[in-house]
Formats: sequence, structure tokens, C-alpha cells
Amino acid sequence: MSGTRKEIADARRLVVKVGSSALTTAGSGLDTARLDALVDAIAGRAARDAQIVLVSSGAIGAGLAPLKLGKRPRDLATKQAAASVGQLALAHAYAESFSRYSLTVGQVLLTSDDVVRRSHYRNAQRTFSRLLALGAVPVVNENDTVATQEIRFGDNDRLAALVAHLIGADALILLSDVDGLYDGDPRDGATRKITEVLGESDVDGIAVGMSSSGLGTGGMVSKLAAARTAAGAGIPVLLAAAVDAGDALGEATVGTAFAPADARLSARRFWLGYAADTSGKLHLDDGAVRAILRRRSLLAAGITGLDGDFQAGDVVDLVDAADVPVARGVVGFDAGELPALIGRSSHEVPVEYRREVVHADDLVPLRR
Repeated sequence: MSGTRKEIADARRLVVKVGSSALTTAGSGLDTARLDALVDAIAGRAARDAQIVLVSSGAIGAGLAPLKLGKRPRDLATKQAAASVGQLALAHAYAESFSRYSLTVGQVLLTSDDVVRRSHYRNAQRTFSRLLALGAVPVVNENDTVATQEIRFGDNDRLAALVAHLIGADALILLSDVDGLYDGDPRDGATRKITEVLGESDVDGIAVGMSSSGLGTGGMVSKLAAARTAAGAGIPVLLAAAVDAGDALGEATVGTAFAPADARLSARRFWLGYAADTSGKLHLDDGAVRAILRRRSLLAAGITGLDGDFQAGDVVDLVDAADVPVARGVVGFDAGELPALIGRSSHEVPVEYRREVVHADDLVPLRR
């Protein structure tokens, strides 16, 4: 067993995420047999003194059959109506299933606003901490009944990665209808399953696609992004099939394991890099890119342009010459102040402007 898999198998606090396709079908809605099998695996891990947070998709899928909808709706209002009906059914099903093991379920519905705002982020952190201390199993979902397109996470995979860091999880397990990460379409017999990902170079250039079920919003693209986010923040990740939940939550011998970065990000730096909304971006020259990737402060001399109407204290993306984000940081100037400063050395600007545009303490590189 690899070191990463042992970390996952021995984790005392972990987040488990399950996708819609693993719990629901388009024709029949919620599949209680699949849900019970998942709960069996989680309860087995909980019996080993593990604390588990379950991030569960499936509310919209669970609401399709009761509302006599043949397929997942495309318009926001109908999605929210389906989520309203399905969320109740999903929560009830989990409560009934976990009660077989005398485990209490606590429902936690989140919108992206709850984690992109620092005050909400800390409040969510306290709620999870108390639920776990009381022995409950928090079941988390995006609050689809009120979330609009502008404030959505986009998928529960990203939400799971954010929650994993928020609660200080020792591991993240992503369960879906695919048994791991492949170097191409898994339906193509010529593709190869990747069992261990040690760093970014192991997944560079891999073409991944969407789930074929039509029920979820994620697919392998979002799962890979979530795995990279969590692993980059120092959390080991296992990507596996929901039908293998028992093995995934047991010895972690299935699926694809993602090795964590050497150092875990602080809560502030993780929030800054992965959870906070950005208000604009700063374009950097090659020298500035190299500097910030070494966690050096960004000076005006290394900036070539800017986009957005941001104010001092806002979070902005720092992008390279190809417009690819390489870091995020808290900007020290208003957007209106910077055009007269960019590209100029410190001794060329008035004394009151001779400071960092983004200080190293408020900067998070996005490349490992």
C-alpha cells in the first residue's frame, strides 16, 4: 500500500462526496438500495472512531420522479423546484438509513456565499465542529433551492474540497460512477487507469469528460479539479466508484489516490486561493511570475496591465502573459490608482505609493 493510501485508510476525520448518478436514476428518482449501501460503508468507518462529513448530491435527481419530470430540467426555476422536493426526500432517506446504526444526521445546506465571505466561512467552521463533537454525521449539499447561477459552486466536488479544508479533514474521498482517473475516455478499451497521482506532472495533458448519466453537474473535469485543489492544500484524495465505497472507506485499495502537497495551507491562505471571489486581475511579466511563484511580494514594476474595477483589500487573480492565473492575492491599491504606477520602479513613483501591490503574506501561488 502506498503512503497516500495508508494516510486515507488511517484518517480520523474525512469528507466523503457522492454524486447524483450514484444515488438516483432518471426514471425512478432516489435509489434507496444504493443509498443504504453507501451508509453501510460510512457507518463501518465511523465505527472505527472516524468523524465523517458526507457531501451528497442528488437533491434535484430525487425530485424528478415525484414531480413527474422525465429528465433533469435546464431552467433554474424548475431545478430549484425539483431541489425543494428532492432535498426533503434525500434528507429523510439519510436519516432513516443512518438510524439503523444509531447515528444522527445533521443537514447543512450551503451556498458559495457561505464560504467566499470570511465571516460566513468561520461560522460554517464552528457549525461543523460542533456537529462532529456531538457525534452527528453532517450531510452537506449546495442549497439549490435558493442558489442562483451567479452564486453557485457549480458542482459538489468543489464544495467537498472546500469543506475538507474547512473542517481540517485528514482525507477526501470522491465517489461517483467511474472507478478512477483514466488517461482518456474510460469507455475506450485502449485507455489506462491511473492509480497514483504524485504531482501535477502526472495529470498534465489528460483529457477527461463528463459523466454519461445526465443527472450530475460535475463529471471527471470537476472531480479532477477538486482533487487537485484538496491535494494542493495538503489533503490526500481518493477518487473511486460508489459501488466500491466499502473498499474506499476501508483499506483504500481502489480508485486513484492523489498525494498531498508537503505543507498544508493555513485557513486564510486556502480561503484566499480557492474560496474567495475575485474582483479583477493583474497581468504580470515573466520576471514577476517567477517572483510570486517563490512567494515574493508583487511590485508595480512587474505589472503589464489590469482588468476589473477593484478596490484596495479585494482579492484579484495574478495572470501570466498567456492570461493563465498563477496566483491570487489581496491587492493594496484601487484599480484607478494603478495605471499610473504599473511598469515603474519604486524610485520612479511618489513616496506615498512606494509599497507592494500585493504583499507576500497576502499572496497564494496556484501552481505546485
